[in-house]
Amino acid sequence: MNQLTEKSIACPYCGEMIEVLIDSSDMEQQYIEDCQVCCKPINFLVSENLNGDLAVSVYSEDEAF
Repeated sequence: MNQLTEKSIACPYCGEMIEVLIDSSDMEQQYIEDCQVCCKPINFLVSENLNGDLAVSVYSEDEAF
């Protein structure tokens, strides 16, 4: 079952708030998606927080995670 969740994130490059769709059925995933505003590649890290909720972290290419 495909469980897409819409999240607002701030681009680590341009700072714009963008809406992204996260597949919440696949926790602990990592992928790259281009910013819809500045087109730079954002590293997404999707995990589950202590409450069992979806947690999304974003990083620029230069940041380690």
